Amino acid sequence: MDSQALVIATVGVLGIGAQWVAWRTGWPAIVLMLAAGFIAGPITGLIDPEAAFGDLLDPMVSIGVALILFEGGLSLDYRELRHSGQAVIRLATIGVFIGWALGAAAGYYIAGLVWPVAVLFGGILIVTGPTVVIPLLRQSNIQTRPASILKWEGIVNDPTGALCAVIAYEYFRKVADSPGASLIEVVPPLIIAAIMAGLIGYAAARLIAFLFPRGAIPEYLKVPVLFSAVIGVFVLSNKIEHEAGLVAVTVMGITLANLGVSSLRSIHPFKENIAVLLVSGIFILLSASLKWEELTYLQTSWRPLAFLLALLFLVRPATVLLSLLGTAVPWNERLFIAWIAPRGIVLVAISGLFALRLDELGIEGGQLLTGLSFAVVVITVIAHGFTVEWAAKLLGVKGESRPGLLIVGATPWTIALAREMQALKTPVMIVDPSWQRLGAARREGLPFYHGEILNEATEHNLDLAPFQVLVAATDNEAYNALVCNEFAHEVGRDSVYQLGESADEDDKHALPESIRGRALFESGFGVSDTNERQEQGWVFRKTKLSDEFNFEDAQEVLPDSANMLMLVRKSGRLRFFTHAARPEPRAGDTIISFTPPSLKSAEEHAAKRANKESGKERAKENSKPSGEDDAGPQTA
Repeated sequence: MDSQALVIATVGVLGIGAQWVAWRTGWPAIVLMLAAGFIAGPITGLIDPEAAFGDLLDPMVSIGVALILFEGGLSLDYRELRHSGQAVIRLATIGVFIGWALGAAAGYYIAGLVWPVAVLFGGILIVTGPTVVIPLLRQSNIQTRPASILKWEGIVNDPTGALCAVIAYEYFRKVADSPGASLIEVVPPLIIAAIMAGLIGYAAARLIAFLFPRGAIPEYLKVPVLFSAVIGVFVLSNKIEHEAGLVAVTVMGITLANLGVSSLRSIHPFKENIAVLLVSGIFILLSASLKWEELTYLQTSWRPLAFLLALLFLVRPATVLLSLLGTAVPWNERLFIAWIAPRGIVLVAISGLFALRLDELGIEGGQLLTGLSFAVVVITVIAHGFTVEWAAKLLGVKGESRPGLLIVGATPWTIALAREMQALKTPVMIVDPSWQRLGAARREGLPFYHGEILNEATEHNLDLAPFQVLVAATDNEAYNALVCNEFAHEVGRDSVYQLGESADEDDKHALPESIRGRALFESGFGVSDTNERQEQGWVFRKTKLSDEFNFEDAQEVLPDSANMLMLVRKSGRLRFFTHAARPEPRAGDTIISFTPPSLKSAEEHAAKRANKESGKERAKENSKPSGEDDAGPQTA
């Protein structure tokens, strides 16, 4: 028991620690997790998952994979397919057969696997790993269409690859029992089993969509009921056919995502947290479970390296380019999709499972799958993870690189702010449901979105990826707080701001701080304050800092009543002055301030500098030790 608790704690620390390091450095998280697990397992022997959990390890990993696929399915909305549906369908049908055939051929002719193992492994290689693809796309800010195609392909092809491996295994098992058996005897029953599993997942999703909005499940039980239902559907479907449960949970997630169940929105932050924990834990456990003997094949032959190169530069590009012939997807996007195909958890988990089963059938070479599958994961993740930015820029599919500002509410103050940000080449977007209020933005040529920011359709019609900061500045403070609270889990609680000073928690008449965004300005200006000053002619000013002209110099030039709003770093990152925090100005920063219409006169500037100097002299004078004056120390 103590060893199991220690392994669980170590896995948690290593997994979340690797995710944190990835966030700080921008490196692919999966690379760091695999490295951490490999160091903790085969290299140091710190943890041995198989010894700690025994027969429980496989079902733990399987259920974790099922929950990850369900969570991925919940992120798929059919409306995303308006521009990418044809490509997704091609990759999920034609691409499956091309990829399977080419992967099997590479396994046999290049990796040196026997045909049964090569065919089975070729089916598994269809998967592209949503647990790896989605974080890569999020970190790299890829344009909407190629990102949508890669996300859909990764989630849909995971259960498809598992099903292909099952078909291959069942065929070879049938041949071993009855030589001369044909595919006709094997494939139809498996297809029927997959359809039945999909129907079970669909029925479970419809049942949840019926019960949740009608109050049949209390709010505090919705998350436990949902996750218990996913595990139940997975286990029940696996009773029909091995790995059919992956089909069921994927269908269940996609169905729920498109039924418009409003009560599911509240669980999104929780299910994302669960997904992060599961991905971290499973990658650490699987990489720590590796044995040195399983890697011998990789160290003693040229074939594995040649196979990996063929997978990167022949199999994947040919699969994508042949599948997308005749589609409307531009060639630069096709080439990008053809390059990006990192593998992840499902490949390793399914390979390990079938490696044992092939050995039981007496087929030689099954033991090679575990080491080879880990090599595929490591090489594809490193190759694609560290080149995705470069490839996106080279092929012109990268989104806006500078952090953008999303402004909710079209008012004279926000229009003026957007104008200043656009002049600094910061991506900006003004969102308002009123066409009339957006008139000023239209006349000035500012980017705008006509619609309600809280409407679910907005996230499908407005690409939010370029915007890392949100400012809610409508005339309604409660609405601003609602917007900030809604987007805090997506943008980050530290990146949502609103006008108005944060209220005292003891004030029962005010909105609590926990549901508000961070207050703009150190003075905590509210909506009425900015409107009043706007009418008085106050303006935004840009002040560039340098080694010779620092923040104190900028403050001397600006009027005493000027209010600092934000710093724009060289990288484009936005840092706001708030009532609770003040960023550290540096050379190269640009300060955006909200000031009266006129700057200080030369006389006022000189007078303030003189007062400042005299203040320094007085401070110096007051700091002298007792018994000392300008003439020097006194003597008795």
